[in-house]
Amino acid sequence: MKAKLSTLFRAVMEVIAALLGSYYSAKYALLAKRLGLPYVNSDGRRGFIVIQVDGLSYDHLLTALAQGYAPALQRMLRRGEARLHPWKPGLPGTTPAVQAGILFGTNDELPAYRWYDKKAQVPILSSTPSVAQALQERFSRQRPGILQGGSSYMNMFDGDASLAMFTVGSIGRHRFFESIRGLGFLILFLLNPLRSLRVILLALWEYLVDTAQRARAALRRETPRPLGRMFPFLRVMSNVVLREIQTFSVLLDIYRGVPSLYTTYLGYDELAHHYGPLSKPALRALRAIDMRIQRIDNFRRLGLTRPYDLYVLSDHGMTEGTPFARRFGRTVGEMLRDLVGRSAVLHETYGISRQDLMRGLYLQDELRAIAANVAAPLSRVPEWLRSFVARRLPFDPTAWDETIADTDLVVRSSGSLCHVYLNARPEQLELREIIALYPSLISALLAHPGIWLVIGRDEGSVIVFGQEGVLSLDGGYHVEGRDPLADIPYARWAARQIAHMARFQASGDLILMGCYDADARHVCCFEEQWACHGGLGGPQDMAFLMVEPDVPWDAVTVQQATDIYTLFTQRYGLA
Repeated sequence: MKAKLSTLFRAVMEVIAALLGSYYSAKYALLAKRLGLPYVNSDGRRGFIVIQVDGLSYDHLLTALAQGYAPALQRMLRRGEARLHPWKPGLPGTTPAVQAGILFGTNDELPAYRWYDKKAQVPILSSTPSVAQALQERFSRQRPGILQGGSSYMNMFDGDASLAMFTVGSIGRHRFFESIRGLGFLILFLLNPLRSLRVILLALWEYLVDTAQRARAALRRETPRPLGRMFPFLRVMSNVVLREIQTFSVLLDIYRGVPSLYTTYLGYDELAHHYGPLSKPALRALRAIDMRIQRIDNFRRLGLTRPYDLYVLSDHGMTEGTPFARRFGRTVGEMLRDLVGRSAVLHETYGISRQDLMRGLYLQDELRAIAANVAAPLSRVPEWLRSFVARRLPFDPTAWDETIADTDLVVRSSGSLCHVYLNARPEQLELREIIALYPSLISALLAHPGIWLVIGRDEGSVIVFGQEGVLSLDGGYHVEGRDPLADIPYARWAARQIAHMARFQASGDLILMGCYDADARHVCCFEEQWACHGGLGGPQDMAFLMVEPDVPWDAVTVQQATDIYTLFTQRYGLA
């Protein structure tokens, strides 16, 4: 009897799957035609889908799984449909560096999220379109991207994808709404009015939740709270509107048989920076992402075109912290200026949100496309919205192409990582030169409670100073006194990462790491963030990777993000 019921159940499920396949084939065929996206002829090979959950550490994922905030991922693991691995993304632990490593197999000369070109005297922000495009072109010349013939959504770089939307390195190349004209908008709505209504209600709910959370934090005088004017609006755009568009785009590409897809969900990272990685706002954002992962996973299992492997990963983790300026009453740049000399001219930048900038740029791009496709006077609405967003961007992206002249000290912070540039000469300074110019600078930095490591170079060696010892990295591992990296369990790995990053020509004359409390797993953050990444210490050092059981991959061998590139080139014949 049990065998007959099992057979009947399988038969019913096969019928349901066939009906769903027919329904989705008809639905997405119409959508693809309306959007001007062709069907991709299958070459018989397996495709792959990479879903990146921005900023979610391995440890924090385990907690979220235990607390029920990622039921779809938990179900996949419980059923044996996936294996979960921790992996070390390397230094710097930022999205641009990690995505460059995964997509192109290299992230050389990308020392942080923001840095400074001493020779040209130009500040660099990796998420500005001109910088991201230049980096992408350089990486692509070195190695082919893993997304050739594929699609990229909500990423920093496109991995040589044929279709790249909401991707900084390819902004303006493709737009979601560029081919939708006239009644096309109405058709998109009518094909799924319930989902469209759901998006509207979710957007309203997200705004009300944000208002309530900010009000509660203000009443309780809790410090980890975002106060920017644009944050609620951009949160709604990221956590609802753009999230739904990118999910829809991935589903459509699966139907079309696109061989490779990479999409990043940003919502968790942004809220974790402001409220903490295990805060209710961040975990609720993760639960919403988990639901989209389930939708993508269910759809690819229908097998409408080609078989797909699914990878769910993060680019880095996040460590709880206290902003340096909140703790010590001044920024790290102001502290350095006092040590160098109060007459020194300082240029310091930190705190520009990557998510705010990216979402603002994406939104402007799409509104421009909508305005071009809608006749006047309705076109004035998207044009007004575009101007509204442009006026409220965190800064003018074109301003980062301006030269910084007559500046003695340039400080660029990314989380608990800080690059310090001393403009005594345009080339990188050796430690002996820094000591000759500022004899007490390094000792004063080491005496400051907010500084853990001071890193520099001398005669080909990378030197790591701690408060009680010095580590020399000249091909070996030579410690005098107490090992500065003794507080982390993977000191040798950290030393290799430090040496690699410190030898970049774009790295600072000095590199600082914010203080790290190993017991509390807490860092001092050089930005106005209450959880951060970029440097060393705590959960920020460990990302996660979920792969299907038949993928022969041991994440223990991964030393940095560039090693993940090898997984895709070998398994899918992309080299």
